[in-house]
Amino acid sequence: MQDRQDVEAWPHPPVTAHRRVADEDESRRANGADWDRYADEYQATHGDFLGDAGFVWGPEGLTEEAARILGEVRDRDVLEVGSGAGQCSRWVRRQGGRAVGLDLSYRQLQHSRRIDQASGLVVPSVLGTATALPFPDDSFDVVFSSFGALQFVADIDLAVAETARVLRPGGRFAFSITHPTRWMFPDDPGEEGLTATQSYWDRTPYVEVDDETGATSYVEHHRTLGDWVTLLSDAGFRITALLEPEWPEGHERLWGGWSGTRGRLTPGTAIFGADLLSGQDSPLP
Repeated sequence: MQDRQDVEAWPHPPVTAHRRVADEDESRRANGADWDRYADEYQATHGDFLGDAGFVWGPEGLTEEAARILGEVRDRDVLEVGSGAGQCSRWVRRQGGRAVGLDLSYRQLQHSRRIDQASGLVVPSVLGTATALPFPDDSFDVVFSSFGALQFVADIDLAVAETARVLRPGGRFAFSITHPTRWMFPDDPGEEGLTATQSYWDRTPYVEVDDETGATSYVEHHRTLGDWVTLLSDAGFRITALLEPEWPEGHERLWGGWSGTRGRLTPGTAIFGADLLSGQDSPLP
C-alpha cells in the first residue's frame, strides 16, 4: 500500500484497515481530506529529496532527466495530475515547457504557492480531480502523474479517458505508481515486507476508517500490470515504455514501505509511457 508511516512525531488519528468496495465518491472525499491532513508532514519529510524544482518518479530517486520518459517538453503544453507542491511541474517549466498542475488537495496547492513565491518559478495550479479534468479537448501535448494520484482513483477508466480527451493526437501520457506486485506484501520496509500475504489478483480496495468518527479516511485501489495495459489500449494509447527502477547502490532512505532491504530484491515503482494514437492509427474494434 501507499506511504502510511513516515514520521511518528506527526499526530495521526487511530484507524482500522479494511478490504472492501469503495466507489469514486467515497475515495475522492477520503483521499482529499487525507492529503490535506498529510501535506505538511509530506513536504517536511520529503521536500529536500524532491527539491523545489526537481523531478523524481518515485522513492528510488529515478529522475526525469535520466529517464526521459516525457520526451521533449520545451515549448510544449504539459499537465501534471496529482501535482502536489508542483516540484515536477516546476522542473518542466525550467526546461521551457508550459506546465500546469492539478491536485485534489487544497493544502498541497498551498505548498505549491509557497514554493512559487520562494523560488520565483510559478506553476499555475487548479484544484480538481483526474476523473473530471477542467480543460478543453486537445489542450496538452503531455500529461503526466508522478507517484501519487492514479492509485487513489476508483473510476480509473474515466481518468484515463479524460487524459485522452485533453491530449492532442500523438501526445504523451506518462505516470508512475506503486508497483502492482507490492500489493501482495505488507507495507513494511523490513524483512516482513518481503513475505507475500495476499493475492496479486485480489483487487478489493484497501480502506482505512477513522476509529473516532467512523469516517473513511483513506482509500487505495489496485490494478495488475495487465489491467494497466488493457486500460491504456482501450483508451487509444500505445505503450512505449515500462520502467521498473532498481534500488540505487548506497541509497538508504526510508519512504514508508520503501527501503533498500526490499528495493534490492523486488520492484517498488512502475513507470509507464504511452502515446495517444491518431484516428488513422487507432486499433481495430
